[in-house]
Amino acid sequence: MKKNVLVRYIVKELFLYFFISFLFFFMIFFVNEILLLAETILRQRVPVATVFRLITYSLPAVIAQSAPFATLVGFLMCLGRLVSDNEILILRASGLEYRFIMIPVVVLGALISVSSFFVNDYLLPVGKLKFNRLKKEIIHTNPAIELESRSIKRTNDSTLVIGDVDKNQVSDLVVFDSDEKGNQRIIVAENSSVEKSSLGGILMELKMQNATVLFFDRKEKTTLDSLFAKTVLLNVFSSAFVDSSNRIMPSEMTSYDLKKELLRMEAEEEVSKRTLNNYRVEYNKKFSVPFASLFFALLAMPLSLIFAKRSGQTIGLIIGLMISVLYWALTILGQIFGIRIGLNGFWAMWTPNFVIGLAGVVLYFRLRKK
Repeated sequence: MKKNVLVRYIVKELFLYFFISFLFFFMIFFVNEILLLAETILRQRVPVATVFRLITYSLPAVIAQSAPFATLVGFLMCLGRLVSDNEILILRASGLEYRFIMIPVVVLGALISVSSFFVNDYLLPVGKLKFNRLKKEIIHTNPAIELESRSIKRTNDSTLVIGDVDKNQVSDLVVFDSDEKGNQRIIVAENSSVEKSSLGGILMELKMQNATVLFFDRKEKTTLDSLFAKTVLLNVFSSAFVDSSNRIMPSEMTSYDLKKELLRMEAEEEVSKRTLNNYRVEYNKKFSVPFASLFFALLAMPLSLIFAKRSGQTIGLIIGLMISVLYWALTILGQIFGIRIGLNGFWAMWTPNFVIGLAGVVLYFRLRKK
């Protein structure tokens, strides 16, 4: 009976610190990924209700990113406090083994992983799908949103150097493009306006005032043609900014659907190895990211007991943030190696978890020998 009371106490403390840490990371990712986007869209007078819908659709991604790091930092701070307050010492003096503390830590970490997996595997794809669809609708309704002040915008076949943007007015616009033969063209206009087009497939019409157009022949590189026009009308196709196909990206699929797609692609010979491995990276990411909470729980318990004898919460916070940054970097590198270099998708996404888990096991057995 007494052990049950102690287990409930440890679980309650762990969950409290996890919740506080979750709010901390949630706000970081929320501000970084959501509010900056909302600010950009609000400047283009998109209805507030639409902005809130975009934010709502993005919440699953924020939750999925926050949970693993909150597990690490929260558990380290909680167990560090128990160590610095000598509560762990009292438990050990009463005859309880480290295993008694490790079990609720791992079980709670596993429960967080399962919950995070549901968000990552179901809510996140649904959110991304609806987010992308809504953003396409916003762009078609207000194409000027794609043009940011003092920026460079690259499309499929052209590059736009943009000056200041005020509503649908653009200053100092420079357009670089080329035709199917490779002949280049440069259009420079001091003032331009962005208008919606009634023609299908065209995203926007750029009405460029007092424009200078330069034509470069690919074969005659020493000569060029130029003309000046009071108005130049440039049609920008939807395909230049928005994927008009109805295909669903890997990040918009559940693990079940993505697995079926992988099996179908493996049976087709014309699918490139790079495309196939990109799908494998995304498939493994759906499991590796949420179940990182379990591996972090394995590491948090021995790490806090070894290094948090004084100022346990502070040490736990510092160590947790350092490991979180390192894990984040390893995850990004894994994605880069998997997508660009062709590293096996399983090892690309699971290696950071295995490194964390191995460190936790080694430290735990080192702790038991003391």
